[in-house]
Amino acid sequence: MAQYSAELDEVFLALADPTRRAVIHQLGRGPASVGDLAREATMTLPSFMKHVRMLEATDLIRTVKVGRVRTCNLNPERLTVVEDWLTQQRRVWLERTDRLEHFVTNPKEQNTP
Repeated sequence: MAQYSAELDEVFLALADPTRRAVIHQLGRGPASVGDLAREATMTLPSFMKHVRMLEATDLIRTVKVGRVRTCNLNPERLTVVEDWLTQQRRVWLERTDRLEHFVTNPKEQNTP
């Protein structure tokens, strides 16, 4: 469980920044070079590379360098940790709302000792 929590924290930290979320969004359409991705960002290339390195470190993206061009690819499997967590949270809240609905729609059951 601790390993899962650390992985989840790592991914959420990476996704907390709008620049990195924009990169993930762009790569959802397909591979792109760092240069192409950086053109969309309003910062210098060295600053943008810090975001790329963080996404690589968390395994959300993978890069391959051929000559002078570094191409980025999304690693969609890594997003499953977020999907699993959201599914778990959704289940908890659905159970809570189901209990609330039962409580509201069956008031006579609540008054009996």
